[in-house]
Amino acid sequence: MWLLGMFVFSVFAAQLVRVQAFDASAVQEAALTKRLTSVAVPALRGSIVDSKGTVLAASIERRTVSVNQDAVRSYTAVVDGKRVTVGAAGAAQRLAPLLGTTPEALAPQLTGTDPYRIIAKNVSPLVWRQIAEMGIPGIHSETTFQREYPAGMTAASLVGVVVDDETPGAGIEVLADAQLSGTPGKQIYQQARDGEVIPWAQEDEVPARDGSDVHLTIDADLQWFAQNEIANQVIKTQAQSGYIVVQEVKTGKLRAVASYPSFDPTDVANARASLLQSQPFTDVYEPGSTGKVMSYSAALEEGVAEPTTGVIVPNRLGRSDRAFKDYADHPTLDLTVAGALVKSSNIGTILVAEQMPAATIEKYFRAFGLGERSAIGFPGESAGLLTPADELNGSQRYTMLFGQGYSLTAIQATGVFQTIANGGVRVSPSLIEQTVAPDGAVAPAKPAESVRVISEETATTMSRMLEQVTQPGGTATKAAIPGYRVAGKTGTANRFDDEVGGYHGYTVSFIGFAPAEDPRFVVSVTMHKPTVGPVSGGRLCGPVFASVMTYALQSYQVPPTGSAAPGFPLVSDEPLVPGAPGVISDRRSRG
Repeated sequence: MWLLGMFVFSVFAAQLVRVQAFDASAVQEAALTKRLTSVAVPALRGSIVDSKGTVLAASIERRTVSVNQDAVRSYTAVVDGKRVTVGAAGAAQRLAPLLGTTPEALAPQLTGTDPYRIIAKNVSPLVWRQIAEMGIPGIHSETTFQREYPAGMTAASLVGVVVDDETPGAGIEVLADAQLSGTPGKQIYQQARDGEVIPWAQEDEVPARDGSDVHLTIDADLQWFAQNEIANQVIKTQAQSGYIVVQEVKTGKLRAVASYPSFDPTDVANARASLLQSQPFTDVYEPGSTGKVMSYSAALEEGVAEPTTGVIVPNRLGRSDRAFKDYADHPTLDLTVAGALVKSSNIGTILVAEQMPAATIEKYFRAFGLGERSAIGFPGESAGLLTPADELNGSQRYTMLFGQGYSLTAIQATGVFQTIANGGVRVSPSLIEQTVAPDGAVAPAKPAESVRVISEETATTMSRMLEQVTQPGGTATKAAIPGYRVAGKTGTANRFDDEVGGYHGYTVSFIGFAPAEDPRFVVSVTMHKPTVGPVSGGRLCGPVFASVMTYALQSYQVPPTGSAAPGFPLVSDEPLVPGAPGVISDRRSRG
């Protein structure tokens, strides 16, 4: 019996030891788990740089300083040779000068029982190092990043912004967020009952993966110049707004996308919401006469007219429910097709282009890029509005031929001229050149797509006619550049105003390319509702074009060119006879 009792006791004792050991281990593990705290480690957001490496947006390391009010109460300092507890008041005396405040203002923030309270943001690493060296208990910091924009207002609406919590708010910051943002990490540490970190305790860390740098096609110097030019002209003419787009002809790369008014990226809270968007991508308007180049391109391509074909242009032209007119009254004119384009005749354009079905016109307009967003996918980008041919009302069938009755963006309008300048091949615009990862790995952007819209012969003919627009007798002599051949077109259009629910004011523009014989750049200048000076695309936008194009050509060392190509006759040598071979006239008016 005694042996049996000893056996039972031994078994019970062994079980007790096992249970106690197991329970102790479980309790210890539970206690450790309770002490463990996980803190996110932010990833460094990639920079946005221009085509030459100039920084347009970058994140700077900063510290958010916080206090554990329970812990700071135990702060001691030597006073009159003795170490005494000075608590929150003593801490405030030492911290205030470094945090740019006063002890009186800081002390209340350090006093209380809150285990976590932020007392300062965007503190530099240097200042935090000085604070950390003080050894004040309960004073901690977290790594954060402050977004800075060295270019300021120059490219604000294009580059965009991020808000305080690193959320992208507009522009490239949104477009390339997946590449810029990176992946946060985390740090795990043990904390004491008062919330303080236990020194030398085991820590684990998952490092953050920083974001990639995004390299744009934009030239910061050219962007700055274009921004200043459009700002000065908008202010001078008291216009509502204006923008400039500079695009490389052969590659489609956007070298400048400037708009005014702009906003201060360091003061987003006070910026109008509309200014946070890049208006050349998001704002739509009826182009007016710059849109005529598509009608004439289609007419030449379809073989319904030649540059020297005669066009009898009356003072009024009745179509559908309207009597159309040109910019100014005139007697009946005997022009050529080239003359109708160079003189920017609405009536001449209708007479030339109405020989094609509306569906054919729509086909060419869409081939030029209208009615669809660009491949860039810019935030808030508009596709414009192009009514299908079978849905056109009576007068719209004719207004669209001279640039009214449909809408587009400045990016689309620039692309029309890029197509003509590039021998009839449209190249999709591009804004991002490449991304570069933290380890140096380069990821080039997807190659721009290209499609032929018109033949090289038609494009060359159009270019020759558009050269005459900037020569004496054309509507944009102020867009001419000494030493270079310049081709382009003016535009003046009624602007639809949503606020008044109808047309109010004008949109004026000039779009051109140079050197005309081997184009390098397209520059478009657009202004809305100018109120001072002549309301004319040639007079208001032509000089701005000449200035920006000259800067671009000289910056990229494009040599001056020779004399202009021989022009086409603008006026018929002999009086034109309605119905005669090679003459376009208003046959409907003769009954």
